[in-house]
Amino acid sequence: MIRNFCIIAHIDHGKSTLADRLLELTNTISEREKKEQILDSMDLERERGITIKMTPVRMEYNGYILNLIDTPGHVDFTYEVSRALAAVEGAVLIIDATQGIQAQTLANLYLAEGEDLTIIPVINKIDLPFAEVEKTCAEVSALIGVPKEEIILISAKTGENVPQLLKAVIDRVPAPSHKNQLLLKREVKSHDDVSRALIFDSNYNQHRGVVADIRVIDGEFSSGDTINFYQTNFETTIKEIGVYRPKMEACQRLSHGEIGYIVTGIRDIGKCHVGDTIIKTQNLKLKTQNFMPLPGYKKVHPMVFASIYPKDQHRYLDLRQALLELQLNDSALQYQPASTQAIGKGFQVGVLGLLHLDIISERIVREHGVEVVLTVPQVEYRIKLKTSEDVYAVITSPQEFPENPSNIDVILEPWVKMEIITPEAHIGGIMQLSMQRRGIYTNTEYLRGSDGEGSRRVILHFEIPFTELLTDFYDKLKSASSGYASLSYDIDTFRPVDLIRVDFLVAGELRESLSMLVPRRESYMRARSVIDTLLTEIPPQMFEIRLQAAIGGKIIASDSIRATRKDVTAKLYGGDVTRKMKLLEKQKKGKKKMAGVGRVDIPNSAYLAVLRR
Repeated sequence: MIRNFCIIAHIDHGKSTLADRLLELTNTISEREKKEQILDSMDLERERGITIKMTPVRMEYNGYILNLIDTPGHVDFTYEVSRALAAVEGAVLIIDATQGIQAQTLANLYLAEGEDLTIIPVINKIDLPFAEVEKTCAEVSALIGVPKEEIILISAKTGENVPQLLKAVIDRVPAPSHKNQLLLKREVKSHDDVSRALIFDSNYNQHRGVVADIRVIDGEFSSGDTINFYQTNFETTIKEIGVYRPKMEACQRLSHGEIGYIVTGIRDIGKCHVGDTIIKTQNLKLKTQNFMPLPGYKKVHPMVFASIYPKDQHRYLDLRQALLELQLNDSALQYQPASTQAIGKGFQVGVLGLLHLDIISERIVREHGVEVVLTVPQVEYRIKLKTSEDVYAVITSPQEFPENPSNIDVILEPWVKMEIITPEAHIGGIMQLSMQRRGIYTNTEYLRGSDGEGSRRVILHFEIPFTELLTDFYDKLKSASSGYASLSYDIDTFRPVDLIRVDFLVAGELRESLSMLVPRRESYMRARSVIDTLLTEIPPQMFEIRLQAAIGGKIIASDSIRATRKDVTAKLYGGDVTRKMKLLEKQKKGKKKMAGVGRVDIPNSAYLAVLRR
């Protein structure tokens, strides 16, 4: 009587709103607990109106236990979605009736089909005056290959037809089974002979240690059981076991097919890994007899790298602890120590995209109180030197770039396969934008209804350097399509590029945190863009601030922030003009002295502005 399912969709198609209605319909929350985006527990999620972390919740309806996992919709958090899909048997795919199928609709659908899940197509926002229900039904029917009658039409805002959706989940999503879940020796006669669970998420609690979110695959776990983490071979005792309703609620045990949490009490965060298999210690004998763990998750490979430093170097250890705890909660985050002479000690972090990086830095500030400085993000490059034979060095920061570029044989950069869904009317502008960003057009697909009529929306396929998506491509795409286009991408191959390092000097001082690796033909444009940003973001000082961009020893762009001027003659009332001239000359000498010894503190907002630009 258990049904495990998740909600997947493109961003802003109504996942969290539908989750609210499901919680209300199943009486999981009381009247006083009702609020919008109840499963979005972080303030950051509420402020931005997006889901960042997947969230499990247990509901009970008509005698069934319904375990729901709400998932993010942004492309940077696709890894969160993939982990949720591996823990369930079904997926509710939501499509906005006013927007139709979007890029992440397709991406999430492919992920769910890859896990062999039951897909329940749902068209949301049918109550809006601009809803194109028939047209969207035709698109969805053709895409998934289901009759229009099986597509459920709802309004998550008003609750219309949400009970029919719950009935469909119960009727269509299969109950948990052992199919493809377990590999055992033949000596094991039953799945009940072992107790195993998959860790699909985790977080750190200051008072309770590591709290692991689990899906029980076989057997059962109870409070007080001694368990073993397969990958780290670490043993501990379950301090508490329970479910989310949506707050943590302790219970006696979790059995086969159930989703919940265990409080491990572990203080060493490295002992618990997302994707690991938890087994009862009494099953250790099976483990030594080639007992196989659960498949877990494919290791994520970050493609965007930046360095992060504490503003106050005394907070370095606090920053390390913050990253350690965030990594437990976000397995797509990777980091390693880094240091520069100008800034001090910090860490180089690897993430999945710019929004992911922005969220990480914001969570460090909010949840751990550490003010940080970010460097300009870079992708992963592969460099082969003339002195090496078929050996490529991986560089992820400008500081790793060879000092003598003449020794470089070839540099490779990552390319992605990009899909853009847009109305036909905007094809020209999008084609022009993509070509300007070194994109290569491959082909066009038309989204059609099941009756064969064109929907006047297309899928444009491009191959494009990943670094081109890290600037302002998304904003430009929205402008070129009047806000109607959406995109998704997958890393494809590495291809040659003519790359150089651009350094920036502020008041004559080299700022390594601003250095960037860019294609040679774009060096001036990118340098000029950064300097223009710094002109508006760095507050004026009592002396002139010179901003310069350089390649090697050659200055390619330059500008200045004018000095603020204090009226030193304000207190003079008449008298000899030489008194005024003496004060002005003294001020002039003082400014010149400050320009020689003064150091400009670049605010964190300036780094973020450069990052976004």
